[in-house]
Amino acid sequence: MKKYTKYLGALAAFFLLCASIAVITKNSETLSEYAQREPEIALAAETETAQLQTAADTDAGDKTKQLSEENTDEASEITETEETEMFMENPDRITYQPDFYYEPLSEDIRKRITGLSYKEDCPVPYDDLRYVSVLYVNFKGNTSVGELICNKAIAQDLVEIFYELYQADYQIEQIRLVDEYNADDVLSMQDNNTSCFNYRTVAGTNKISMHGQGLAVDINPFFNPYITYQGGKECVSPTGAEAYADRSKPFAYKIDENDLCYQLFTERGFSWGGHWNHSKDYQHFEKKVSP
Repeated sequence: MKKYTKYLGALAAFFLLCASIAVITKNSETLSEYAQREPEIALAAETETAQLQTAADTDAGDKTKQLSEENTDEASEITETEETEMFMENPDRITYQPDFYYEPLSEDIRKRITGLSYKEDCPVPYDDLRYVSVLYVNFKGNTSVGELICNKAIAQDLVEIFYELYQADYQIEQIRLVDEYNADDVLSMQDNNTSCFNYRTVAGTNKISMHGQGLAVDINPFFNPYITYQGGKECVSPTGAEAYADRSKPFAYKIDENDLCYQLFTERGFSWGGHWNHSKDYQHFEKKVSP
């Protein structure tokens, strides 16, 4: 109540001034004439009115500021709560940028890959692998969510590389776990699927592929095929990609030394299959790491 006492006093003075003005007007005396005749009363009323307006403006400003601060605090509290819940749900998740992260394999992911890309004789512990989630621009120009499984040694490299590819609108047809193709590398390549981990041997050999350790990635494989030479004959995999074996020709999605994908991978210590001497694997990037 004390807070408004001075406002009530000022309001009374204001009404008094209005009443005086009414009387003055009735008697045909102008406000200017009245002010000259009664300068002290007019000045006092004018001062009280100004004080009333200033106090009202200050009070309104304080209320607006208080409301703004409350809304800001609430928004901050919500954001912090969401972040805390996400951390509690995935305390080991490493987020590089929004929607670009990696984390240890969950039980659901282990079930998805066991018996497929993760075969019974796979010597790589589950704990050495990471589930990677990224965004990418598909061939229709739309943003899609991609998932990979890789060795933990290159997980940070992959989220950084795919983030830069995404920022540059670099088109990748799809990024799916090879398990969706029954862990069949040929089917995955024919569908132009970008993938990483798959415990298997190098085609035509008994040697475990770098993919078997989760240390290699194949990018847009149909347009960047794997080429071997047997008895002087060129063999292209996957079948149907023969038109893309001649790397002197210009065509879309071709990886060469001028390609952004090549530049990003090699900058981070990956080697490119396009540089191999006895075969060419234009889709393939691998990184050798210390045990």
